[in-house]
Amino acid sequence: IEVELLAKGHSDLGEAAPEIKASERRATVAIADLEWREMEGDDCGFHYGDGTNEAQDNDFPTVERSRLQEMLSLLGLEAYQGQRLSLQDSLQISFDSMKNWAPQVPKDLPWHFLRKLQALNAEARNTTMVLDMPADARPVEKESQMEEEMIYWDPAEDIAADDIYSFSELPTPDTPVNPLDLLCALLLSSDNFLQQEIILKMSLCQFALPLVLPDSENHYHTFLLWALRGVMRTWWSQTPRGLGSFREDSVVLSRVPTFAFVRMDVSSNSKSQLLNAILSPGRRQWDCFWHRDLSLGTNPREIADGLVEISWFFPSGKEDLDVFPEPVAFLNLRGDIGSHWLQFKLLTEISSAVFILTDNISKKEYKLLCSMKESTTKYYFILSPYRGKRNTNLRFLNRLTPVLKIDHSHVLVKVSSTDSEGFVKRLRAIVGSVARGPCRRVSVEDMAHAARKLGLRIDEDCEECQKAKDRMERITRKIRDVDAYRREELRLQGDLGRKAAQVEREFCQLQWAPEPPEKHRGELRRRLLELRMQQSAQEPSTGLQDFIVGISSPSAGERQYFLRWMEWGLARVGQPRLRQPPESLLALRPKLGGASDFSEPLWPEPLGVEHFLREMGQFYEAESCLVEAGRLPAGQRRFAHFPGLAAELLLAGLPLELVDGGTLSIPVRWVTGLLKELHTRLDRRSRLVVLSALGVPGTGKSTLLNTMFGLRFATGRSCSPRGAFMQLITVAEGFSQDLGCDHILAIDSGALISGALASAGDRFELEASLATLLMGLSNVTVVSLAETRDIPSAILHAFLRLEKTGHMPNCQFVYQSLHDVPAPSPKPRERRQLLDPPGDLSRAAAQMEKQSGGFRTLAGLAFCDPERQHVWHVPGLWHGAPPMAAVSLGYSEAIFELKRCLLENIRNGLSNQNKNIQQLIE
Repeated sequence: IEVELLAKGHSDLGEAAPEIKASERRATVAIADLEWREMEGDDCGFHYGDGTNEAQDNDFPTVERSRLQEMLSLLGLEAYQGQRLSLQDSLQISFDSMKNWAPQVPKDLPWHFLRKLQALNAEARNTTMVLDMPADARPVEKESQMEEEMIYWDPAEDIAADDIYSFSELPTPDTPVNPLDLLCALLLSSDNFLQQEIILKMSLCQFALPLVLPDSENHYHTFLLWALRGVMRTWWSQTPRGLGSFREDSVVLSRVPTFAFVRMDVSSNSKSQLLNAILSPGRRQWDCFWHRDLSLGTNPREIADGLVEISWFFPSGKEDLDVFPEPVAFLNLRGDIGSHWLQFKLLTEISSAVFILTDNISKKEYKLLCSMKESTTKYYFILSPYRGKRNTNLRFLNRLTPVLKIDHSHVLVKVSSTDSEGFVKRLRAIVGSVARGPCRRVSVEDMAHAARKLGLRIDEDCEECQKAKDRMERITRKIRDVDAYRREELRLQGDLGRKAAQVEREFCQLQWAPEPPEKHRGELRRRLLELRMQQSAQEPSTGLQDFIVGISSPSAGERQYFLRWMEWGLARVGQPRLRQPPESLLALRPKLGGASDFSEPLWPEPLGVEHFLREMGQFYEAESCLVEAGRLPAGQRRFAHFPGLAAELLLAGLPLELVDGGTLSIPVRWVTGLLKELHTRLDRRSRLVVLSALGVPGTGKSTLLNTMFGLRFATGRSCSPRGAFMQLITVAEGFSQDLGCDHILAIDSGALISGALASAGDRFELEASLATLLMGLSNVTVVSLAETRDIPSAILHAFLRLEKTGHMPNCQFVYQSLHDVPAPSPKPRERRQLLDPPGDLSRAAAQMEKQSGGFRTLAGLAFCDPERQHVWHVPGLWHGAPPMAAVSLGYSEAIFELKRCLLENIRNGLSNQNKNIQQLIE
């Protein structure tokens, strides 16, 4: 090291302390690697073309460096080391979005993994590749050979003699890429927002999540705090008094007992299989942690050693399913602790107990463990009786007893494949006993603090992220009471905003009256202008000004960080007072009737980012109204730039309100200004297809859109936003000509359609009007329905009204199973709803809409054929019982087929006439 630094020109080695430290870190890993190879009996030198073996001073860092670079090159990810792969890149619609393709070359693997993960497919980790070759071109093989061929580079490529042996340590045609190597390579090539999305989707699939990401080239490991912040979980929380309730929180903030499983030297027992058995309730084992008995599980890891994974057990409140009565976290270190001492040191500082699996305890490992004598962590050893040197192990264990404060109960013997169930019960009993006692409880944030002290890089510590967090905290620390904050800080959305929306609604309805009285029209104009002047007299509050500064940052990354921080910060401080489960809220809806005030919410709406954007929209609306009336010169406008800020957010992937959830009306000037700004920014790429999803809350329409296209519509919360939201999906330039559009605008009806009956008066009329509007704007409409419920009356009326206009979007009816049920019969109940003659409800709807010629079947109205691909049955979302359930493979595959069909219809022109943004505005 000294010679190397002197050669670089450092006269005083004291000045080069940081470089010496970095070199020592690389050397430590290289030496550990050397010792491991010597124990395995490998030649530690390098083979050259002349047959000589040499070991040079700097060869080991070079090998580590080339291993990562070659893996990135193999997977086609080298280009993303400078400009990282972004979330928007991964969500673009391309040719591959329409086919269920299998990867054929290694460069396909990252994209295949991302596509499968976006669709929440449980088989996303499978890295098998299929060689697509003509039958007559295939070499003659044994009859028993599998048809699938594993390939990793083109054998026809010329490889220099000097490179042959470096390839020998990397995947070969006979050894596919280990899924953990693929995950590490992809995360190292992704920006922080794509990393966050990958980990969120992995959590929904119940995969173990990466916590410490190794960098084998620089030995500069990253703790993924930011990437884990988006993971929210709901579980049954039991109080000491015996009362229980469901609790929802971020996994980053929840303090729970934590247990680490590590390997020392060699172990014939699999950590990952043990962990899976501990986490799995009953006899159904879920492969949360990838292990050796899975397909490709035995393939060597090239860059994933040093990876630390985390998973949790969350109770459901059901005794037969709950392995533990409270949440428990489990950590898994990939690789040997001797080669990854920094990660092991971290685990000992954050865990309640550490389980060490080994067959041999050597002198080197003994010395390493002796350095842990100051730790308060409990240690357990899991040994195999048939492997290793028993007497040597016993001698070292006796010496470790006073050092680690262990006794005979801390040494477990696992006989492979013998009484596994009994051994797992014993491990669960130990974990439960430690968790019930006075043990260390840590959150992921606490783990990050410990990692920072040890010198690990924290992904959240970048300047942009911290500046955005500070700005968020300036806003949220003022929020003590949500209702009071809305009244004082978001004033334009109060009585003034509701009254203005009601006046505009009346004025609009007057336009369609046969002979509208001019006096009444003038009175409405006067009232509206007066309300808008009162709004315009207000000044933006301090909180709104801070929000505007946050989304106005010239750095796109800082804007993204700020919006994510705002979402989480508001979720914690802005929870509504009513905390009932969704089932209770759905049960309340049939009781709502009569001419109730439809601006009153069915349930309290949580404070969110949309409220700040809604306030900006009200300022813009008021100012625009005054300019139109000649009360304000155009040159004196202060808020004309607001739509441009919102358009940038829409382009960055944020869902924006189309229908105001507060007044259940469209702020036309605001939405028009936003779309005009969007048109300007997209320039020539402004051809749109509008895709909407309609249905009552709880039928899974938002989850369906999110799974199909990787969108971010709010899901799974009893207090979700009430407005209709829109989000933009980009079509890849190479595919836009074929698909016939440049972007898809997805619209989620949110909680607008509650299933109100026609007798509900104004509320029903509003729901029917909004359903008609959303379908009328759309080229494609997905109607999401529950198997046990009829088609909502509002949607039925929307079909009747649209028939009069001659505009009918391409309709797909999706019946979603709310429970795990077997496959439907060839002609289930849902198809009868479309084909059967009209019943009382349908005839009443036709009479209300003054339908001439009687009411046809709904299939006839929607121009769909229920026997073909217009009616879909989607299995239940979950495989098992939440919160430990994963998304079912059947659900994922059914949603993919629906997506393929929708895109095929768009490409074939079956989705009505595509629009440009100007037509959408009109």
